[in-house]
Amino acid sequence: MDTLNELRTQIDQVDRQLLQLLAQRLELVKHVGEVKHQQGLPIYVPEREAEMLHARRAEAEALGVSADLIEDVLRRIMRESYARENQFGFKTVNSAIKKIVIVGGGGKLGSLFARYFTLSGYYVEILEQQDWQNAVNILKGTDVIIVSVPIAKTVETIKRLKPYLTENMLLVDLTSVKRAPLQAMLEVHTGAVLGLHPMFGPDIASMAKQVIVRCDGRFDSRYQWLISQIQIWGAKFYQVDATEHDHSMTYVQALRHFSTFANGLHLSKQPVQLANLLALSSPIYRLELAMIGRLFAQDAELYADIILDKPENLAVIESLKQSYEESLAFFIHGDKQAFIDSFNQVKQWFGEYSEQFLKESRQLLQQANDYRQS
Repeated sequence: MDTLNELRTQIDQVDRQLLQLLAQRLELVKHVGEVKHQQGLPIYVPEREAEMLHARRAEAEALGVSADLIEDVLRRIMRESYARENQFGFKTVNSAIKKIVIVGGGGKLGSLFARYFTLSGYYVEILEQQDWQNAVNILKGTDVIIVSVPIAKTVETIKRLKPYLTENMLLVDLTSVKRAPLQAMLEVHTGAVLGLHPMFGPDIASMAKQVIVRCDGRFDSRYQWLISQIQIWGAKFYQVDATEHDHSMTYVQALRHFSTFANGLHLSKQPVQLANLLALSSPIYRLELAMIGRLFAQDAELYADIILDKPENLAVIESLKQSYEESLAFFIHGDKQAFIDSFNQVKQWFGEYSEQFLKESRQLLQQANDYRQS
């Protein structure tokens, strides 16, 4: 035991040295954030990150240290670094913009964008539902109007803005559906129009590596500054047609949210205790339970609106039910070979992505297991 205690003492000493080095690194990150703010450089530079990770992996292997270990550690440190760089603000890309109004800016997503615009040196005002009686004053002299309200109220809100719009204004929406809002904006506004869909929730610590879908509306040269501003925050844009976006969201959002809800509903009706399931869970099942439970910590109305958005969503969900019935039939009839054949067809459809997803999920499972306490 004396030998073990001595070794543990030495490990504690090394850990303290690591803490000192980590504090030193974060202090350097602070100065990096200041320089980026001054020069208007983006928070996230993928080339720099990839180059640094490649070099550290090689150096780790030369020292007999797992390259995956050092990459895991560095990625976690970098995530913290990106979040810390936010505190220094961002360069103002377009100083001609004197006022931005976010309709629904009191909500979680709207307030997130309000904070980032404020950090970028813009003057931001909020227009909430109770403020419409004062809309003339709030919207007076506005350069940019951003609509961030629930899906079911987006088109109605856009139409309500019509009397206050001037040709020089930029009109933007942040809704998770795009075709109808974009069409409504083009109908009520003669000026610049842009549809955006942030593919993340309002609880992010940093915009670094976050994806925002971009659906162009009108006069794209007038909102290139906005694209550049958001890129400085660290976000990446994916440009797509609004109709194609909504079709993809049927699968990315509506189908996934419905199946997650249905799994949660089914579990809640079973004669089982969640605590017992967690205690007996493998890392993969625990992660699956976490993803189901995560849904129910959020806004039910949002998910209802996403699923009810268009008939295509319900048609695809109906086909999911058919797939469940088809899959169940393999086992009702004891047809093991039919299941294997169907399994291999799906495997072929995923192709090389299967191995990529296996690698990605392995990392997630390791992290989930690290935090396990029960």
